[in-house]
Amino acid sequence: MKSDIVYIDNHEKGFDDALEETRKVAVYKAFSPRATIQLQMLTEEMLSMARSITGELNASFWIECEGSTASLHMATKTVMDRQKRDLLIASATSRSNEKATTFLGKVRDFFENAMLSDPERNEPDMDLLNDLPHGIFGDPEWDGYERSILRKLADDIKIGIDGGQVEMTVSKRFEE
Repeated sequence: MKSDIVYIDNHEKGFDDALEETRKVAVYKAFSPRATIQLQMLTEEMLSMARSITGELNASFWIECEGSTASLHMATKTVMDRQKRDLLIASATSRSNEKATTFLGKVRDFFENAMLSDPERNEPDMDLLNDLPHGIFGDPEWDGYERSILRKLADDIKIGIDGGQVEMTVSKRFEE
């Protein structure tokens, strides 16, 4: 089964609709109260993470269920830079771009990645913390909280990037 598609914008319009659609899916699939809460958390953290990383959100969201597995889908467009791309890819379970699986896809992904700009830096270049890898002290602009919650709850997170088009799929198998 596939839920209705919900459109969400940067001003959180549609965010409540996405949560309501999530509740409808949980009722339709007769999920337990615990599974319902987990599905709602996955929805909230997925949408919040997308907005935190991309800086904007003009997305479509829907849920597909097959058996006891629920897959949450989100598609959005963004102006892609190297930092956004790296943060998105780091969120994926496989740590790779799902759109770059074929030979031509890998070539396209290579050239898109090579052409990405680095985000503008407003801080002075003499600040040593900004020059250290993000894994040591964390990204000062994004703490990764949503990503850690998603990784804890989800069975699989897939990120597909094609130019500025980002597709995210979060899957979770619930016990029947």
